[in-house]
Amino acid sequence: MKTYYNPEDLKKFGKIGEFQKPLADKFFDYYGEVFAEGALTAREKSLIALAVAHAIQCPYCIDAYTTDTMEKGCDEEQMMEAVHVAAAIRGGASLVHATQMMNKVKEISM
Repeated sequence: MKTYYNPEDLKKFGKIGEFQKPLADKFFDYYGEVFAEGALTAREKSLIALAVAHAIQCPYCIDAYTTDTMEKGCDEEQMMEAVHVAAAIRGGASLVHATQMMNKVKEISM
């Protein structure tokens, strides 16, 4: 089945510098530092990345970090729980903006 997103394109990610190498090099240096062990483990960072991938709905990131989290020893329950955290935050972000609507309704109603 053909889709807009070609899973094979994920393999080309390392080649994004083809049209602007200096910026791509800076990005990959930064990316590497972000995912290096630090206050958070590489496994924890991978789970965060998986959750964010779902929140921003990036199919390439979902594929990459599903594989990465599994390679780092995460199981399906942990992965799904991370996705639910992202969904709760995304849903909450939508709902908290209801206060803006409520404020406007009250302003108009006065």
